[in-house]
Amino acid sequence: MPASDLRAEAESLARQLPGLNFKAEASEAAHIGSAGRRRAGTGENFWQYRRFTQEDAPGRIHWRRSAKGTELFVRESELETARTVLFWVDDAAGFRWKGAGDLRTKAEEATLLMLTMAILMSKDGERIGALGSGRSPSFGKRAVDRLLDDLSRGTKGQFPPPPKASATMVVASDFYDPPAEWQARLGPLAGRCPEGVLLAVSAPVEIAFPFEGRTKLSRPGTGDERILGRAETMREEYMRRFTEQREALATLAARMGWGLVTHVTGSPALSGASRLKAEIERFGVVAR
Repeated sequence: MPASDLRAEAESLARQLPGLNFKAEASEAAHIGSAGRRRAGTGENFWQYRRFTQEDAPGRIHWRRSAKGTELFVRESELETARTVLFWVDDAAGFRWKGAGDLRTKAEEATLLMLTMAILMSKDGERIGALGSGRSPSFGKRAVDRLLDDLSRGTKGQFPPPPKASATMVVASDFYDPPAEWQARLGPLAGRCPEGVLLAVSAPVEIAFPFEGRTKLSRPGTGDERILGRAETMREEYMRRFTEQREALATLAARMGWGLVTHVTGSPALSGASRLKAEIERFGVVAR
């Protein structure tokens, strides 16, 4: 799917969702920036006047406001901070696969949902970027374009090391590798970044295993193939293993203190974006 189409659809989804606003005190991922936090602090926008106290330096007195009465007042600015949010999309061949039908690949679907979040965040002045891209997170509309470019290029099949500074993470894959492997990859990342969401995207055939009769199954990017004489006899065992894999992923996410969102390609993208937004909001985000 062309990147421009993903960008346009993400813009459409973002217009249907309320904006995001991170609470400054909620995370180590907060930095001085441009998004108002609806409380007094360091910034340029006026917040309120309050009475002068002995703890205030005399230079903070706002003489014009104080001249209107007999008390001294201090002018306070609105606290302005920005959060850093980093995204990563698995670029393994199996995740860049869509199955049958006119669907997006799992990676494209994940990118669409992430771009939707990034657009909302960029409007609030948050810093966004791609984990492992080699580029620093940035602000604004151009940051969304850079994110799309970086997610499309991927990380050459390697899971990147943790960022130098803490950030809120959104990590997307189908997470079909053994849970122990994901534990080894995500453990160091969660140790550096205690806030994160796992976005598990699957294709419809992976959820339902609808095959019957003689069926040839292959694993994208590996050349591995398996022929089943009566595929329907494997459905129950497949569904059991799939459920166990998802339960193990949920356990891993809970152990790390991260959220988990599951999504199926072909299902309403707005629903997936809304659920991803809700999980991110658990880390100190409020809908405006």
